[in-house]
Order: sequence, then C-alpha cells, then structure tokens
Amino acid sequence: MCPAPVSHDHDRGFIIPIGGGEDRVKEMHIHRKFLELAGGSEADIVVIPTASQLESTGPDYHEIFTELGAGKVEFLPINSREDCNNPAFGELLKRATGIFMTGGNQLRLSTILGGTDVAQTIRRRNAAGIPVAGTSAGASIMSEHMISGGDSNSAPAEGAVSLAPGMGLTNAVIIDQHFTQRNRLGRLLTATSHNPFLIGLGIDEDTAAFIGPDNILEVVGSGTVTVVDAGKLCYSSLWDAGEGEALSLLGLKVDVMGEGCTYDLSARQAYPPDNQANRFCSLPAVKLDETDDKAAPG
Repeated sequence: MCPAPVSHDHDRGFIIPIGGGEDRVKEMHIHRKFLELAGGSEADIVVIPTASQLESTGPDYHEIFTELGAGKVEFLPINSREDCNNPAFGELLKRATGIFMTGGNQLRLSTILGGTDVAQTIRRRNAAGIPVAGTSAGASIMSEHMISGGDSNSAPAEGAVSLAPGMGLTNAVIIDQHFTQRNRLGRLLTATSHNPFLIGLGIDEDTAAFIGPDNILEVVGSGTVTVVDAGKLCYSSLWDAGEGEALSLLGLKVDVMGEGCTYDLSARQAYPPDNQANRFCSLPAVKLDETDDKAAPG
C-alpha cells in the first residue's frame, strides 16, 4: 500500500513513530513537539486508543494534550470494525489538525482499522498536511509493511519476525519499537532482509523519529534511533535458510542516532546534530600508507 497522493498545493504532514514508554509527566518533549506541529493552542487533536484494551488510555492522552495547551482534544472509542463506520468519528478526523495513535497490540489495531473509512481518512489527512503520531503499536502500523511479532533477544534468523500489512503512511521504512529495551536488533535485521529496499528504524522508548515531508528524519527524545540500511546488501542466506536457522547478511549499514541527529531517507545518509560536522559522515575512511603505519606509536 502506497501513501495517499499529495496535491500540488501543500506538503505531506509529518509522520512521527515513537518507541513507546514516552515521558508523559515531566518535560514531555515528544508530545510538545507533536502539538506544536499540530497548531499549538489552536490544535484539534484526535487520539485513537484502539491498540490498547485499557479504558483509561484515551482519557489519559486527553489529559496530556489538554494540559499542554491544545485547543481541543477528542479520543475515539473504536473497539470494533463496526465502530469505524461511525460518521461522527469520520467528521472528527476530517477536522483534526493532529492525529495520535496509542500503544497496545498492533495486530488489534490493524485488524480493526485496516481497510476501513477511518484508516483511509487518516491516510488522506496525513497527505493533506496533518501530522500523524503513533507510539509503540501505533508506531509499527505506520509503515506499509508492519512488524506484527517476533523474537526479542535473538540473532537474525529465519522465522524470527512476523510481518503483516500496515497503514501505509510510508513505504520507505519498517519500524520496530521498545528497541534497545527489548533487544530487538535481530528481528529488525531479519525484517529488513526480506526486502532490502526498506530502511529499518529501531526506536527506543521515550524517543521519536520526526519524519518530515522532505523525507528528513530528526531524532527527538532520551534514547536512540537505530537505522538499518540493507540497500547495499551483497549476500543474504535468507532465501534458503531453514526455520530458526541463523542468517548471514553481508554489506549492511547501521547508524545509531541520538537526539538532534538527522537522517535523509532518500539519500540514505545520517548526519550529526552539529551541521559543521555533517561533511565528515560522507568522507571515505582514511587509509594509512605503509610509512604512516610504521611510524605510528604502539
């Protein structure tokens, strides 16, 4: 599923996957930045708590965005596919200036929202310039291909990850969350090996990737975003590996980025926060000649 088409008179809205466990009490940097993009005091925020089965999730986020100064906050109690046909929900989404999907179970979210008017409206609103954020399960569903499950604390292996269709707000990346906290590097590597076109984003808790309409990603939060680029993969054993067999993946590129780092998804290039240092990321490694090597101490 490709992202909804964008008209010529405006840009696509930000896509903001969050790794879960975001700070909801102290500084709330991620929520504040999302709210700013959505219009600040004029913002009309719609929260979709469908991934969660806790009745408190919708009211909790209503309180968060209200306390941060949003002009209006609503949450949609969508618990079935039938709920997605409620015309009142569609109207709330059509006037929203920011949409936020909560955490929970991404398969619950995809099986309830997938293919419905609600999902199509979210895609169209993002194409019309409205920022869409999602935390944990709400982050995973943003991509065309969604990680629906798999092994943590595992090496890359055949069968280590389960994939399902996502919402398709972007078809450039595949997203995993709670990344460092649950040691999910192995399953993200496995996921990207299925189609090396995709860029893997492993997002830590209390960390977000703010992806702009120019395909530039900025890291916000206290953790890191790990970028796995398999675009120049020169060898993969995935195609003939047996169930549970460890994979050989040669030629991968991995960047680990903290707050303020940026990544150009089109150029597949990472940059540090200091713009003056950006040029060093593109320089080839320095190779010592024989004389320098001999002269080196130790």
